[in-house]
Amino acid sequence: MEDNLKLIVLDNFLEFGQKVNENLMKERKTDKSFIVKTNQVRFANGEAKFSIKETIRDKDIYILSDIGNNDLTYKIGNFTNHMSPDDHIQDIKRTISAISGHARRITLIMPLLYQSRQHRRKGRESLDCAVMLQEMINIGVDEIITFDAHDPDVQNAIPNHAFSNFFTTSTMIKEFIKKEKIHPKDLIIVSPDTGAMDRARYFSDTFSLDNGIGLFYKRRDFSKVVNGKNPIIDHIYIGPDPKNKTAIIVDDMISSGDSIIDVAKQLKEKGIKNTYFFTTYALFTNGIDMFKEAHVKSKFKKLYTTNLSYINSEYLKEPWIEQVDCSDYVTRIISTLNNKKSIEPLLNEKPITKQEGKWRQI
Repeated sequence: MEDNLKLIVLDNFLEFGQKVNENLMKERKTDKSFIVKTNQVRFANGEAKFSIKETIRDKDIYILSDIGNNDLTYKIGNFTNHMSPDDHIQDIKRTISAISGHARRITLIMPLLYQSRQHRRKGRESLDCAVMLQEMINIGVDEIITFDAHDPDVQNAIPNHAFSNFFTTSTMIKEFIKKEKIHPKDLIIVSPDTGAMDRARYFSDTFSLDNGIGLFYKRRDFSKVVNGKNPIIDHIYIGPDPKNKTAIIVDDMISSGDSIIDVAKQLKEKGIKNTYFFTTYALFTNGIDMFKEAHVKSKFKKLYTTNLSYINSEYLKEPWIEQVDCSDYVTRIISTLNNKKSIEPLLNEKPITKQEGKWRQI
């Protein structure tokens, strides 16, 4: 029987999509690619179109897109534009338009959720993430899959449709345990702000830690706005004594890095032994010079992140960046859904326990 599973991998996620495709081919013992042949065209005035080059009728389609890939460019006359998240969203909509009415089911895999930080309204302002989710459903998407959403409650914008938010925690921790030799009693999880506390608790539970969770409270100057944000006046630490401990500071994304580096600096002043950064998305919006300097000054040891969104290849040469491959995890999600099995085990993976002072992976 011919496999009904098909992948549409947009140009912004080609390398990752090819890894998922290879995993699926190996799993299903076939030499036939699951990637649909497509054509993305950009015209001289900046407009674009998307076309399908093979049949997708009655197929189970999985669209893979990284809206954070700012390395792709296009020409408008003599000007070169780098693609923004807004450009990538338009390409997703073009893709859905091309296959709607023909595919049996459409699942959108968007690891970095579009406008995830604009997830709730404060006063008269746009509510971009919720509007995007509704728009995707309205034009034909059956299910939306994302990873480590800034606020998973944004799924309430589409209460009658499938929305799954997966965490990369177990995948990243497995890699961490392979590469770092740290005794469980020496480790504490630190949340850089109140918004990351749920994430910190999830890490602590996955690690089966008894040492507690540290929290930094951000005191902001609400009378000013700098680069779209109220500047941070101070970080106030609440939690167990970090002296001689190893800290993992966890967050969904690192943007400029100012805040997390300041947290690492304060931990060092409190006697921390080593600090690791864990983030699903390392955006590096202001480059990595600040991180280079902080690493030289031993404010942190390593930054663990994923390949679920674009990182400049030059940055990945830095010895303090550990990029964890999540393509196998995404493959398992796709295969589980396609086989109509429960994804609950994949949503709640907790593979770490302690045994006689050592980590044990189950």
